[in-house]
Amino acid sequence: MGDPKAFLTIHRKEAGYRALEDRIHDFSEVEQTLNSHDRKLQASRCMDCGVPFCHWACPLGNKAPEWNDALYKGDWKLAYQLLTSTNEFPEFTGRICPALCEKACVLNLTDHEPTTNRENECAIIEGAWREEYITPQQYKRNGKTVAVIGAGPAGLFAAVRLNKMGYDVTVIDKMEAAGGLLRFGIPNFKLNKKVIDRRIGLLEAEGIKFVYNTPVDLNKLAETGKLYTTDGNPISPLGESEGAFDAYVVSTGTPQARDLNIPGRDLKGVHLALELLTQQNQVLAGAEFSAEERVTAKGKDVLVIGGGDTGSDCIGTSHRQGCLSVTQIEIMPKPVEGPEDPQNPWPNWPRTLKTTSSHKEGCTRRWNINSLEFLGKDGKLTGVKVQPIDWEPNPNGGRPNMVVAGEPEVIKCEICFLAMGFLKPQQPEFPANVFVCGDAANGASLVVRAMASGRDAAVKLDKFLSK
Repeated sequence: MGDPKAFLTIHRKEAGYRALEDRIHDFSEVEQTLNSHDRKLQASRCMDCGVPFCHWACPLGNKAPEWNDALYKGDWKLAYQLLTSTNEFPEFTGRICPALCEKACVLNLTDHEPTTNRENECAIIEGAWREEYITPQQYKRNGKTVAVIGAGPAGLFAAVRLNKMGYDVTVIDKMEAAGGLLRFGIPNFKLNKKVIDRRIGLLEAEGIKFVYNTPVDLNKLAETGKLYTTDGNPISPLGESEGAFDAYVVSTGTPQARDLNIPGRDLKGVHLALELLTQQNQVLAGAEFSAEERVTAKGKDVLVIGGGDTGSDCIGTSHRQGCLSVTQIEIMPKPVEGPEDPQNPWPNWPRTLKTTSSHKEGCTRRWNINSLEFLGKDGKLTGVKVQPIDWEPNPNGGRPNMVVAGEPEVIKCEICFLAMGFLKPQQPEFPANVFVCGDAANGASLVVRAMASGRDAAVKLDKFLSK
C-alpha cells in the first residue's frame, strides 16, 4: 500500500460529464476522464482493507486493492495485468458497470466517498491500449471445438476463456455484429461501439471465429445435439452437414421484453424500448430505415414507462433525437433518497434513488403510477390514461396489494416506450455438453454478472470435456 493515509486527505473526485448543452446534440460518450496525475491520486485512496468487501461484491472477484496500488505507484502495466487476471473486458465494465464494488467499499461506509474503482479500471485498460500492452496472443490447440451461441457479454467472456484453454471457438449470432446488449441495447453516449469493435478485432486475431446474421434453432440443438439455423441449415465446425461441435455454450440473453397489454396497445407510437435503442445504434453504424420504419422522438412529447436503466437510456436517446419533452413513470414507489438504504445496509447494494446523466438532461419523473389505457386518434397515439396508486402489505404475505390512490388522468404524448424489463427465457432440456449462461440462464441482470456467468460456463465445459 503506497499511501496508507491518502483517504484522510484526498477526497473522491469523479471525472464528471460533458456540459449538458453540448452532449445532448450528439451521441458521443458523455463521461469525461481525469488526467493521469489525478487518477493516480484517486487510486491512492484505496485502503487495502484487511477484508476487501469490494472483492466480495464484484461478481468477477476483481482485485481492486492490488491494481489500485499499482496504479498509484505508476506501474500501469502491472495494474493492467492484475485487472485482466479477473476481467477480460474492463473497457466495458469501466464504462457501464454500476460498480457494486464501490458501494461495498469501506470508505462508502465511513464517509460515502468510495474509491473510484470503475473509473480507475477504465483508465487502466485505456492506458494499456494506448501503450500497446495489449497484443494478440496465440494459444496451443487441444483439438476440440466449441460453439458459442450469442455474442453478448456472457458469450464473449466464455469464448475468450475457452480460446485461452485451447479450444477452437466459433461464436454465432443472429445480429449483424457482435456485442449483444452492449452493441444494440446500450446507447453510444454510454459506450462507443468503436470500443467493442477494437476488442472483437483482437479476439479474431487470437483465433476466435465469428458468424453473423445466423439465428440458431435451440430446440433442434436440444433434440439432436447439433446446430441448425432456424430455417433448417446445418452449422458445423468444418461446414459439413453431419459435423458436430464437441460442446456448446448458449448465451442468447433475454430476447423477450415485458409488454403492457392494455387497451390501445396497437396504436402507432407505442414501442418496446429496444425498438428505439437498437434502431438508433444501427443508424449510427450506417444502417438506413424508411420514414415509416424509423422510430424517432423528434418533435414529440415522450412518455417512458419503466424506471430502470433501459428507461433512462430511452430518455437520453429521445433528447438527442430532438424531443419536445420527456416524462418517465414507474409503477413502484419512489426509492429512498440515500445515500443509505436501511433495508439493504452496507456492504449490500443500496436500493436508493438513481439519477443518471440522462435524467439530468430534462425529465419529469413520477412513481406509483399505473397505466390504464393508450389513447389515440386516427390510429396514432395521443396520450396515456394513468392513475396514481399505492401499495399495501399483503395479509397473506408475498407481493403487496395495489390500491387506488387518486383519480385517473391523461399524460399527453405522441410516442411511448415500454421499458419494464425482460422475461426470463424458458430453455429446453439440452444434452450434457450444452452449457447455458448469462441472462439466458438467469434472466435479465447486470453485464458484469453475465460476464461472470460466462466465465463459470467455460470452466464447467472444460471440466466436462476433460473427463
